[in-house]
Amino acid sequence: MAPAPMTITEAAAERVKAMLAKRGKPSVGIRIGVRSKGCSGMSYTLEYADEKTQFDEVVEDKGITVLIDPKATMFILGTEMDYVDEKMQSGFVFRNPNEKGRCGCGESFHV
Repeated sequence: MAPAPMTITEAAAERVKAMLAKRGKPSVGIRIGVRSKGCSGMSYTLEYADEKTQFDEVVEDKGITVLIDPKATMFILGTEMDYVDEKMQSGFVFRNPNEKGRCGCGESFHV
């Protein structure tokens, strides 16, 4: 069996569960993608997934389902998704071994 395209920390899974519970309508899970943005080229996107598409990569871990947009799979392979809650910021953090660099503000990356 091939390794999962990405891993999810316990903190990220708990945050996703809380987001899905608050949404107020059933969801398959969340969808992760990448888009052109920022000074380094690409940024991660997160959205609720109402349905699975034919080409989505599916990661089921720690009680949640994460769908990876097929256009993003090659950029995300090996990534760890975490959630941090600190004094100055809170949010999802992606630790991606494919990144070659990141912009100074941390909003975008390139591979």
